[in-house]
Amino acid sequence: MRKSINIGTRRSKLALWQAYYVQDLLEKIGLDTNIVEIETKGDKILDVSIAKIGSKGVFTEELEEQLRSGEIDIAVHSAKDMQSELPAGFELIAFTEREKINDVVVSRDKSLRLADTSRQLTVGSSSVRRRAMLKAYYPHINVIEMRGNLQTRIGKMDEGQCDAILLAYAGVHRMGYNDLIAEILPADQFIPPVGQGSVAIEAADTLDAAKRELVRKAVNHPATEYRLNAERAFLKTLKGGCSIPAFCTADYTPAGELKICGGIISLDGTEKIFNELCGPKEEAAKLGHQLAQMTLDQGGAEILAQINAMRNSEEG
Repeated sequence: MRKSINIGTRRSKLALWQAYYVQDLLEKIGLDTNIVEIETKGDKILDVSIAKIGSKGVFTEELEEQLRSGEIDIAVHSAKDMQSELPAGFELIAFTEREKINDVVVSRDKSLRLADTSRQLTVGSSSVRRRAMLKAYYPHINVIEMRGNLQTRIGKMDEGQCDAILLAYAGVHRMGYNDLIAEILPADQFIPPVGQGSVAIEAADTLDAAKRELVRKAVNHPATEYRLNAERAFLKTLKGGCSIPAFCTADYTPAGELKICGGIISLDGTEKIFNELCGPKEEAAKLGHQLAQMTLDQGGAEILAQINAMRNSEEG
């Protein structure tokens, strides 16, 4: 009898694109599949920042409930949305081949450039990292927080709330909005967050072993997996999620070693800690941990403490 896989996903257009992409990979090896749409807390609450909602599980908690109950076999996520440490009983079992990792400037005005100081620009982003980097590199720009799915944010831009939006290339490309990309930002300056450009597959530890292996066979890209293992170890050591202004990316040197670059930036963009390490890909997690420890020792712990204190005072 053919194996059947129930795929859980959020309902946004981008999340569904990712689910259909994974569905196609699974069906290519002969699996039957069914897509189950689930609304998450992060999809429902759009007028509050992710940091204030609480970054842990904001886009994953409801899917994990379905994984635990067995209603779905796997959950499909943007790897960059995944918390650094999953709840007990869950794990990431596969990562799709990574796309271009860059951040991009999306605007109706294709002549717009962030470096243009002759114009008073307003740029929106939901990411604390992107907003902090904008303040650091382009202090003349008015930076605003802007949440919602990609289509919602483009709509807000068209209403005049901002001149441009900062987004991940992968999401813009997958949704067919390449014609709105005014500028591709260099990844060695706007270093992306952990996992950007890849789709992660989450499962409960109770998932049938045969199904687990079939999913890995169909979906997992080993070269990407090593990169994300390093990046996620970095974030785990920082004890961070998608609501802290950390950045980290790993790639391969010409000699085949893993090179991991990353650090943290203060919310106002005035302090930035950056380091890089190289080593065997088989030591990916160790490299990520070492890079994070360097970041903490060089002032990252103080930056995180300041951010936490500020957020606690706002909540109080």
